[in-house]
Amino acid sequence: MQRILLRSGKSPYDVLSVEEALHRDVIATNSGNLIFSDAAHKILQTPETEVVSNGMGTDLSAAARINEEFDAFVVPLANAFRPSFEGRLKRLTRLIGKLRIPVVVLGVGAQTGLSYDPARLKPMEQTVREFCAAVLDHSASIGVRGEFTEQYLRDMGFRDVEVIGCPSLFLYGRELDVRKKVPELTAEARIAVNGSHSAVQKQGLDRIIARAHARHPNLCFIGQNLSDARQLHWRDLSDPNARVTAMPTHPEHPMYREGKARVYVDPVTWIDDLRSYDFSFGSRIHGNIAALLAGTPATVLCGDSRTLELCRYFEIPHRRLNEVAKDPEAADPVRLYEQADLSGLVGGHAERFDRFVRFLDKNGLRNTFTHGDGGAAFEQRMRSLAFPPGIQPWNETDLASLSSRFGWLHTQVSELSQDNAQLRRELAKAQKVKQKAAAAIPAPAASVYRRARRVVGRPLRRALQSGR
Repeated sequence: MQRILLRSGKSPYDVLSVEEALHRDVIATNSGNLIFSDAAHKILQTPETEVVSNGMGTDLSAAARINEEFDAFVVPLANAFRPSFEGRLKRLTRLIGKLRIPVVVLGVGAQTGLSYDPARLKPMEQTVREFCAAVLDHSASIGVRGEFTEQYLRDMGFRDVEVIGCPSLFLYGRELDVRKKVPELTAEARIAVNGSHSAVQKQGLDRIIARAHARHPNLCFIGQNLSDARQLHWRDLSDPNARVTAMPTHPEHPMYREGKARVYVDPVTWIDDLRSYDFSFGSRIHGNIAALLAGTPATVLCGDSRTLELCRYFEIPHRRLNEVAKDPEAADPVRLYEQADLSGLVGGHAERFDRFVRFLDKNGLRNTFTHGDGGAAFEQRMRSLAFPPGIQPWNETDLASLSSRFGWLHTQVSELSQDNAQLRRELAKAQKVKQKAAAAIPAPAASVYRRARRVVGRPLRRALQSGR
């Protein structure tokens, strides 16, 4: 039995309450992470392979245990080559350097603008080099999201680089059935829209959403950030993202007040809900991939290289956000739906899946579609579990909506009280030990100790006061 350690926020089989999922941040600030990590879990699970979730944290002290208990460490990544992720990338590199087992990276990407100019990544180039070198010391090749990241790494001198896209779109293997359910979108069509805070605040997506909201009463915004979820469930405005009031997950937004916003903490409910929609659009790549997995047509409004290169590779219908933001009519969902060509996405899917499987084979990883039941056991188990529904805006004041939230808070307070009581007991024990140790010091030794503290302390205090 091969045991694989998978970097993911949680196992697909973990059923958590909304409160617990948000408290633990199992989505690692973005629920899109669970789309590709759940897909990787399903793909790698075979009768001869056990997949274990590692969480998103990087515990360097766990290296010895990982070497002893696992046969491979698989790391699905998204836009990891970006300045804000550099610290975590360094830590991940240090962990990989301590491992003796194979390490396989699935779909890492570099993030820059639509022009594919890597200049903003120059300050972290050494960090990226060290990460890729560490990975390639443990695997045959490194899997990247698309053309830009491939060229970015090749320009650094790395040759064992393969474009494999993102494992999320291979959730159902070689099968990808996406088709238009209606000949055209009407005003009553069910439409999902998505977008990041930066796209709403800085790239004109707010105007596109407002226009669609005015024309389509069944429009629903699907957020992905942890702050989105906390605003919907708790009305928590403590995060800096709360400054973006044009975000439909903000309590001041009309779509919030109308109950037309959602965030999901489990991909299975996210995908299931999108099956009933006619169309999805917006700047979130995994928000639209969730729709495609549900069989619902989608168009991505690309705002950066990470979304653009993935859309180009998978032939997902897409437009550049900076272009359509200048002409709101161009981003009208009716027009986007009409223009969406799904032939390349669906027609080229099997070939892209076969390329992905060859990458897994090269790196010694089995997959359920070649070596297992095609994911049947995974799907059966998932259907046997009761996951919480998507988080909706908290507009209710009834007792039921209050009791579930405050019941959870009461439990947390009780647990904290117990923890505090335990800490007080341990502190009291430590103080007794300290007192016994102090009493055991002979009088002459204690006197020397106090004099030494004074001698050392005087120059130290003077240095601090003089600013040295």
